[in-house]
Amino acid sequence: MQIGVFAKTFPGSEPAGVLAAVRDAGFAVTQFNLACAGLPSTPDAVPDDVIRAIAAASDASGVALVALSGTYNMAHPDNAVRDDGLRRLKVVIEAAAKLSTPLVTLCTGTRNRDDQWAHHPDNADPSAWADMAREMEKALQLADRHGVDLGIEPEQANIVTSAQDAMQLIAKMGSKRLRIVLDPANLFEQADAAQARAIVAAAIETTAGHVAMAHAKDRFAHGCVATAGQGVVDFADFIARLKATGFDGPLVTHGLSAEEAPGVARFLKGLL
Repeated sequence: MQIGVFAKTFPGSEPAGVLAAVRDAGFAVTQFNLACAGLPSTPDAVPDDVIRAIAAASDASGVALVALSGTYNMAHPDNAVRDDGLRRLKVVIEAAAKLSTPLVTLCTGTRNRDDQWAHHPDNADPSAWADMAREMEKALQLADRHGVDLGIEPEQANIVTSAQDAMQLIAKMGSKRLRIVLDPANLFEQADAAQARAIVAAAIETTAGHVAMAHAKDRFAHGCVATAGQGVVDFADFIARLKATGFDGPLVTHGLSAEEAPGVARFLKGLL
């Protein structure tokens, strides 16, 4: 299991400086965002010189790129917005292939027009799932063409809210390219330590064999997001259960400051 961090945790728009900061904080891998190369997260194009700069920075720092962010609102109520998001996702998938980055992460979306991470009551309408599933089918065609996997993350505010939802979507899509990013803090909103442990354990059991990457974010009992190790998530149990399923992929932390990053790296390494 490799310990990593979101590249966007660190300031800067030059890949060399950002990935050096990732390394210096104690991380071996990163989930990269094209914003760290001076572009929008999902740009209209990624010039070849930017690809070369990212690859050179990865080589120089020794930090491997295990995922690239390609999130857009796959359930936005406006079809034109979804079409534009898919067009930009194609650019990200092509960049991932050029960088030999195996995974592009997605957001299964929300009916909220203004924030792809915000809940909307219409998320429960079957039409929201149907729109998202159609987007996912198109996205998987692009991924298969370029030999890249797609990672979806169960998230309370999105269409796919649970491990069960994620497995249902994987079954419907029928593609080995569709994988799961498992973030324990996104599996619940409010829970005490015992409740959180039970929810996370059940999710690991449900998704066993389908997890491409785990996230290390925490949550306080009252619901606010916390830095890993400061909330109710039992990370020792989380890691042990992942290992028991045979998972040996990246564990990537986020939701923390650059100043907190070295301490979180030490915390997570101590649990391996």
